[in-house]
Amino acid sequence: MLHIDKFTTQLRIALGDAQSLAISKKHNLIEPLHLMKALLAQENGTVGPLLTQTGVNLATLNTQLDAALERLPEVQGATGNVHVSNDLERLLNGADELAQQRKDSYISSELFLLAALDDQGVLGRILQKLGAQKAKIEQAITQLRGGEKVDNPG
Repeated sequence: MLHIDKFTTQLRIALGDAQSLAISKKHNLIEPLHLMKALLAQENGTVGPLLTQTGVNLATLNTQLDAALERLPEVQGATGNVHVSNDLERLLNGADELAQQRKDSYISSELFLLAALDDQGVLGRILQKLGAQKAKIEQAITQLRGGEKVDNPG
């Protein structure tokens, strides 16, 4: 069960964008791939800069995400009836666990990224293949936050 009220504003917006992306591609499930594409497209997002800072080429990542999205099955006639996939729910639950470990009040986009790096799904494999490393990302998150907890949705 997803607790959207525990997501930061950025993560909530990205989830909405991921849903729109899934609908536009005629996918009936919102997958981790959709959410990562949405997070990377955010103007003031943190995921893209974190990945760049740790040596991941965003152009290559976007190309690989697009290719993986093209391989997902299309559904005809299911207008707007999209659901969160089991994979995405599992990753968001993983991000929730990470938030609790860090004593954050809200689940942030960066924690979704960390959860994806631990996952053996398509997104996790793409990130790992492009050199994304959990230790480096965690270090970059610590620098980004300056020791602060995520205690408000903004």
